[in-house]
Formats: sequence, structure tokens, C-alpha cells
Amino acid sequence: MTETRFSKDHEWVRLDGDVATVGITDHAQSALGDVVFVELPETGRHVDAGEACAVVESVKAASDVYAPLAGTVTEANGALADDPGMVNAQAESGAWFFRMTLDDRAAFDALLTADDYQAFLATL
Repeated sequence: MTETRFSKDHEWVRLDGDVATVGITDHAQSALGDVVFVELPETGRHVDAGEACAVVESVKAASDVYAPLAGTVTEANGALADDPGMVNAQAESGAWFFRMTLDDRAAFDALLTADDYQAFLATL
């Protein structure tokens, strides 16, 4: 079963078995504007929750992408390097940034549900 959760830093995490796929939310890509460059983490890199591990640059600004959970990067989405505009078109689907194995599966459950994330956005 696939579940999706969200961070207050505007990343989404889709958990499928033991693999977590991470990307930025539609809200984040909308705030950034047209994305022109993406820097992805290296495969095999261990990241801590809250650690800056990727960069997304737009015509407006550059922003760090934070690891919403601790774990090891197992794959980066190389398609984003060739077509960073995918982030704008497919923020919460095909434009994932990286996949990782989690250090602690229970930490996933502590992230925001879709309803909680929408409520959080309403406070911004």
C-alpha cells in the first residue's frame, strides 16, 4: 500500500513498502515559479531529517530541498537534470527528486497527512 505524507518544508514523501520517494509539493513549485535547474543528492548518501540535500532553482530564487526523514538515498531522478521544468508540470508525481530507505519507518507516520498539510497551508 502506498501512503503519502507531507513536511512543513513543503516536501512530499510517498512510501511504498520500504522505499520512500521524495519531491516538492505543488505549493512549493508554484511559489518558486519556473524551475530552471535541479541539483540532486548522490546515491548512497545518508541524510538526516531536516538536512538540506538537494537544490531547486527558478527564475525567482534558489531553494534547498530538505530530507523530510533520515535514511539513505537509493536513487535520484536524473530526468530532472535534463528537464527541470518537470517540477512545475508534475510536482507531486513524475518530478520526484530522490528515493530513499528510511532509518525509522515510524518517523513517516509523524509527517503531515494531506488534510493536515492543507490546514497548515491555510495558516501561511
